[in-house]
Amino acid sequence: MKLYLNKNVRIIYAITLISVMGVASITPAFPDIAEHFNLSGKEIGLLIVFFTLPGVILTPILGILADRYGRKKVLVPSLLLFGLGGIACAFSGKFEYLLILRLIQGVGAASLGSLNVTLIGDLFEGSQRAAAMGYNASVLSIATSAYPFIGGFLASISWRYVFLLPAFAIPVAAIALISLNNPKTSQRQSLKDYLYNALRSIRSCDAIILFSISLVTFILLYGSYLTYLPFLLNKTFKFNSANIGIVMSIMSLTTALVSSRLGKLSRIISYKKIMLLSFIFYGVALFIFSLSNTIWLLLISIIIYGFGQGLNLPTIQTLLSSIAPFEYRAAFMSVNGTVLRTGQTIGPALMGIAFSLGGLHTVFYTGAFLAFMALIPILLIKVDQV
Repeated sequence: MKLYLNKNVRIIYAITLISVMGVASITPAFPDIAEHFNLSGKEIGLLIVFFTLPGVILTPILGILADRYGRKKVLVPSLLLFGLGGIACAFSGKFEYLLILRLIQGVGAASLGSLNVTLIGDLFEGSQRAAAMGYNASVLSIATSAYPFIGGFLASISWRYVFLLPAFAIPVAAIALISLNNPKTSQRQSLKDYLYNALRSIRSCDAIILFSISLVTFILLYGSYLTYLPFLLNKTFKFNSANIGIVMSIMSLTTALVSSRLGKLSRIISYKKIMLLSFIFYGVALFIFSLSNTIWLLLISIIIYGFGQGLNLPTIQTLLSSIAPFEYRAAFMSVNGTVLRTGQTIGPALMGIAFSLGGLHTVFYTGAFLAFMALIPILLIKVDQV
């Protein structure tokens, strides 16, 4: 059976669509939100920080609960909280209230980005798992391509409208509750033994390296790209919110195309080489961002960044899922979720410091430096097959 015909896969991909909605749809509205609340370029990044911060703390806890009591018992309430919290954001009268509601919405979002790939790891093995991860990354990229366009269009009417999109999480929660079938977890060991064994598997050398690569990936994505590229487009090219969304969607479309071929590509090139190539693409793209004075040069660099993202993200998830034992997989992947949430949280803050010190060019130079430095730990990875 084709992967896209599998009922569980369709539900998982719907969860993936929801998991990236909380940031990708609102970034084109940043200039309008900043103007409405009279915010600086550094302050606007708090909308991402407050959303991602709960995931840093809660994701591993929710992963443990998913291993012990079942995936759906964590997944469904998370989707509902994400949807309701997002809707409430649309009615915020003060920036402080908006930040509090983003924090609440972030609690709902904390488990979504790890439970979707956990479910893929539960259901598939070998090259089929790599293909499923690749298609999942494609769905994610299509979402991050569509959401900036949709968010930019909605923000051109009113920035408040971008916060109504999370309402779609509510019917997805209902469908998951009724129709999602996944392998049952049967934890007979004590919580103490479970935590000990899970921690032992998570502390393997390859896992730590892969976690560190995830951290850098999301520092770059949420710090340099999603937070400050809109300001580059607005300042240098005078783009409005709708045009910003269109331009940024090009990267996501490129990512979707590349990641959808991971299953076939992994039979030709080793996973380590795929990741090395991806970070070379990151570094080159971010360096070109700082030099972009024509729209064509900017578009080329965005496409290069999309190639890197399409190669990197599903590869990391596939390798992590392959080294994670089934009985600890949700906790294992949730640690990666915490790591990426940490990257999402500190990325805007780190690049905000770079922005304060040297402006937009310094943001992209810093990102390029981090991308090239990430090549070193990648060379130390031992696991290279699933």
